[in-house]
Amino acid sequence: MRVILTLILLALFNLGFSQAKFDVKAVEKFQKELNAEYADAKTSPLTTEDLAKFKSLDFYSINEKAFVVAQFIRTENEKPFEMKTSTARRPIYIKYGEAHFKLEGKEFKLNIYRNIELSKKEEYKDYLFLPFSDLTSGKESYIGGKYIDLKIPSGNTIVIDFNLSYNPYCAYNHKYSCPKVPLENDLAIEIKAGVKKFHD
Repeated sequence: MRVILTLILLALFNLGFSQAKFDVKAVEKFQKELNAEYADAKTSPLTTEDLAKFKSLDFYSINEKAFVVAQFIRTENEKPFEMKTSTARRPIYIKYGEAHFKLEGKEFKLNIYRNIELSKKEEYKDYLFLPFSDLTSGKESYIGGKYIDLKIPSGNTIVIDFNLSYNPYCAYNHKYSCPKVPLENDLAIEIKAGVKKFHD
């Protein structure tokens, strides 16, 4: 998972979050690098059997409407909590803020989290974690939802590009321990963007 975090964070720093315009090339780069990570036996989460026949992940068509500039509200005085995972592991997170945005004319809110241990490392000090699920989950996309990696914004807006959403490693291999999407981040809308499910 570290490889994917590094790739996405580098992309975010290169683009700059002051830029609030949809960038097709950034999405194409994300897809290319993700496929390269999954095709490499040293970094792939795939099982040996799946890796042997892997060609590409299945992505939704790049969707400009899945790019939103959300109002970012920093939440104060939040208490750290143990986030549930697919195993007995309970990493410590804190709710860092809320993203409020519109999709298809409807208002939505997503909670954004920060991993306490990860934030102590210099390269991840600005890293934020956005897990979510939507009405495609369990159908076209992974039943356990998807993740988006974000950077702490300098102002009161934050860019969320659902085209950059990816599956937890658990979608490919049960040996991993993955955070479960909190119920409050289940969206009542289909978001056709990012990576689709791997297995039927």
